[in-house]
Amino acid sequence: MLRYYLCYYFIGSLGGLQYKKLDIDECVHKEAHSCHGICENTPGTFYCRCPDGTYGNPSIEGGCIKITNYSAGLIIGIVISGVSILLLALSAPFVTRMVKLRKVKKMREKLFNQNHGLLLQQLISQKADIGERMMFTLGDIEKATNNFDKSREVGGGGHGVVYKGILDLHVVAIKKSKIVVQREIDEFINEVAILSQINHRNVVKLLGCCLETEVPLLVYEFISNGTLYHHLHVEGPKSLSWDDRLRIALEIARALAYLHSATSMPIFHRDIKSSNILLDESLIAKVSDFGASRYIPIDQTAVMTAVQGTLGYLDPMYYYTGRLTDKSDVFSFGVLLIELLTRKKPYVYRSDNDAGLVAHFVSSLKKGDLADIVDPQVMEEEDDGELQEVAMLAAMCTRLEGESRPTMKEVEMALENLRARKKPAPCNSAAMRYDGDQIVVQYNSIEDLLAKKDMPVEGGAEESSRQYTMEEEIMLSARYPR
Repeated sequence: MLRYYLCYYFIGSLGGLQYKKLDIDECVHKEAHSCHGICENTPGTFYCRCPDGTYGNPSIEGGCIKITNYSAGLIIGIVISGVSILLLALSAPFVTRMVKLRKVKKMREKLFNQNHGLLLQQLISQKADIGERMMFTLGDIEKATNNFDKSREVGGGGHGVVYKGILDLHVVAIKKSKIVVQREIDEFINEVAILSQINHRNVVKLLGCCLETEVPLLVYEFISNGTLYHHLHVEGPKSLSWDDRLRIALEIARALAYLHSATSMPIFHRDIKSSNILLDESLIAKVSDFGASRYIPIDQTAVMTAVQGTLGYLDPMYYYTGRLTDKSDVFSFGVLLIELLTRKKPYVYRSDNDAGLVAHFVSSLKKGDLADIVDPQVMEEEDDGELQEVAMLAAMCTRLEGESRPTMKEVEMALENLRARKKPAPCNSAAMRYDGDQIVVQYNSIEDLLAKKDMPVEGGAEESSRQYTMEEEIMLSARYPR
């Protein structure tokens, strides 16, 4: 297309001829230059567009189409839709996160109510010092454990996993329980309400809990020196000293006696064993892991339950009848005494005659041959007949009939007097001491307790045989579904 014409003008001058370039206005004949819309001339060229209110191709005749209301709406709709899609795409991650957080919040509220959080708040509201610090959020727990990082695990067992964490600038132990049955969760919450008010130097202190998970989380004081099991069963000939073992046994007995008889409602631990006894920096014993514990109404002496516990420590009568009493803990404590004396593991030990630890120990005591089974370190360190007395006490605690076993209060007093017997006694046969609101009798020796229970120091062959048979049946039946 011809854009412009060159015209030559002769201009006379002394300098000769000059040529001048002139622009041609194509818009004068715009159709000739294929412009059927509005033409705008520019130097050396032109610009063609559709008139206002139309759209299309102005270079062809009829190429500009009038914009109707529908077309305008369509275009505006397309533009708006495009902007909306763009905004939606940009905000989708944020919206998704908000929806997810809302669902999580609703779930936590549901679990909190399911776990009777309001009931628990009401129970602990009677003690402001407990109520203010006992309830922790799941966010608090996740932050304390680095979202339950496996490297934070410091222990575990049949009832859950224990994590080490930091809450309110304090090192704590956080237990993630394995309980999944709602009935057990109901019982668990009631247990928490009771344990939150327990304050005994030989019981691990419950600091609080979190109810925003399917299974409630417990927060305990952190005991840094491991378990009695790990201190007792070390490699090499030397372990805890005899004096430490005797003191630890007394501290455990004190804790159990407190749980059985000094709390507002008696608590039966139901899983006493060396791995559930923690030791602090000074080797002070702390009874822990109340996952299997049950509280008993004050007017009852027993309760029927599904059997829980650890084979080797488990009361045979409780195993067979499901009837849990305070004497079930006494049996487990007796097995623990035997473990302290022998450094043998109750759940794996088998004698040359294929007898379990309790049966072999009672048989050796009856024969007067404790050296056959007792830890050589204890034989060297004990003095003045302490070994024999503790061995008799262990045999009493592990008698087959629960009624024939002493109470934990009696066991506690016997061990106290055993440790303090070198001090002059205030009376010839028994000492009196004040305990709360009542006066109790302290027996000066294990023999006094045996006499009170009307029991022979050495069990008969029939009793030993029955004990062995019962133990064997438990070990065998545990291999098959009940």
